[in-house]
Amino acid sequence: MGGATLRGALGAAALGGAVLLAASPAAAQTAPSAAEAAAYRGLHAAAQRGDAAEITRLAAGGANLDARDAQGRTPLHVATFARQRGAVRALAQAGAGLDLLENDRYDAVTIAAVADDPETLALLLSLGASAKQVTSRYDGTALIAAAHLGHDEVVRRLIAAGAPLDHVNNLHWTAMIESIVLGDGGPRHQRTLDALVRAGADLQLADREGRTPLALARARGYKAMEQTLLRAGAR
Repeated sequence: MGGATLRGALGAAALGGAVLLAASPAAAQTAPSAAEAAAYRGLHAAAQRGDAAEITRLAAGGANLDARDAQGRTPLHVATFARQRGAVRALAQAGAGLDLLENDRYDAVTIAAVADDPETLALLLSLGASAKQVTSRYDGTALIAAAHLGHDEVVRRLIAAGAPLDHVNNLHWTAMIESIVLGDGGPRHQRTLDALVRAGADLQLADREGRTPLALARARGYKAMEQTLLRAGAR
């Protein structure tokens, strides 16, 4: 989970689950503020504005490609938040670390996943970033965060990149469970669940109270999700 929305957390609480009330993913993942961006110098500034040529020049001069700002963000994190794909590529080609975590334990892949940015995600993965890391204060993954938010295209890309389908976070939720208990039951969460089912995610992994995805979908009245699970053989 990238951070439960109040709506999702209250909905899960209504099911009787133990839930950590937390900020939204956007709040849990802290993008550089306007003031921070304006104060950046060197590689962080070049990453924020997408200046690939300056990144290459600074890297050739020995600049620290993995320097941290006050929130632990590297230039790659900054470029990912800003959707500056040219900067992402230039940093990777110069040798920047692709899988580093910032202070809230997010990597660039999870930042792109939460932002619903499949283009930057695809670039990061093509450059060698991992879809398999454990990230965030919830000991989750990029796939769990994307499933929670119903970012179905991102989910499909992460699955194709080998993201762990059945990772259990410290709330005892999988990507499949989060697509239900933190979703709205709408088309994007339905497509997310379908992608996980088709990929072979475990249909029977239950939450901390022993409720399976099918039981959770039924409890929330998500008929389309219930039917998807039943067709796949869920119990």
